[in-house]
Amino acid sequence: MKFFIAAVFCAAAWGADSGLGSFIATNDDLAVPFISTVTFYPVNADGTLGAKSSVATGGNGISGGYFAAARVIVAANGSDACVYASDAGSGDISGIDAATQTVAGNFFGSGTDSGTGNGIGLAANAQYLYATYSTSSTIGTFQVLAGCTLSFVGDLFAAGLNGGTVDGMAIHGSLMVVTYGDGSIESFNIAGGVPVSNGDQQYSTGSNDDHLPNGVTITRGGRYAIFGDASTRSTVEVSDISSGKLTPTAAYDLGATWNSGNVRLSPDEKVLFVSNDSSGQVTAAFFDDTTGEVQPGCTSSTLKGFYSKFTYAGNIGLQLTTLGGGVIYVPEFGSSRSYVGMLAFTPSGTTCTIAEAAGSPVAAATGSTVLSIAVYPAAQ
Repeated sequence: MKFFIAAVFCAAAWGADSGLGSFIATNDDLAVPFISTVTFYPVNADGTLGAKSSVATGGNGISGGYFAAARVIVAANGSDACVYASDAGSGDISGIDAATQTVAGNFFGSGTDSGTGNGIGLAANAQYLYATYSTSSTIGTFQVLAGCTLSFVGDLFAAGLNGGTVDGMAIHGSLMVVTYGDGSIESFNIAGGVPVSNGDQQYSTGSNDDHLPNGVTITRGGRYAIFGDASTRSTVEVSDISSGKLTPTAAYDLGATWNSGNVRLSPDEKVLFVSNDSSGQVTAAFFDDTTGEVQPGCTSSTLKGFYSKFTYAGNIGLQLTTLGGGVIYVPEFGSSRSYVGMLAFTPSGTTCTIAEAAGSPVAAATGSTVLSIAVYPAAQ
């Protein structure tokens, strides 16, 4: 597995400032009668995963939900790194100190905020954490405090043009972009903390062909929002947001793989990675960060154990440095146990390969139903 070494050594060095080595964390999403857990996996120098350890969140999950909702994230908090995990069954967000792997608390929104239907998605900046509640279709705002704690500020009702509820979410600077799973998308201004609509709610171009935006990511410079669509083909859409608002999307067909609900950019923003949730694959496409155009790249084989051990691929985590390649981690959702897949991405000019590692997949916690994964330090 020598192809993993360069990328992971660099990532481990980034984690050294806080005293933490590189790790991935999963939201195990255990439902009643079980207390849910977050499982930590140290990343070894060759990209393999070390012995896992699980932390009880104090809440309950729902064992499933939207593909695009990030149920676990890692955020810097001063010299600390905090893991935040949503417990949709009990309606709370658990704050965990990554260094000590201890729970700082369980934090709730308003009495009407609920994500029991399809989960609670998370995103955070240095000041605020945002939570999208799928059942109440609300976006909750929490102030980020010391010690991985949160303080609820307020919430906002947000629904799609065809009645959809909040699904994917990404934030950049003062801009938040969300999807509703019904073909519509919207952006919000978060300069004051609580989101304020930019008045740009619209159907995506792809929705005319039944390609419905689910996942979303925003380029580092804030010029483009990129959407991963729920569709029978791998389809992504790009909106120019340099004006601070959404513009009509351009749709790009990446091939015959099924569903593209999660999207993530490489650190140099030259490659767009797509989790093909319903066909158990990962697709890479080449992204032009000047024009916003997307060109097909390569697709992995079906991941080992698909439909025998697991039924869906979740959102992806990266240990990549540049276009030189690196590691892709994929949560694999199973009904009685989940797994973490490990793949190597290798580019070659205008082509590439994605190959699953010999030691993949790694078994997750017993009873886990993992759709979300977070990587520390984040690829950048």
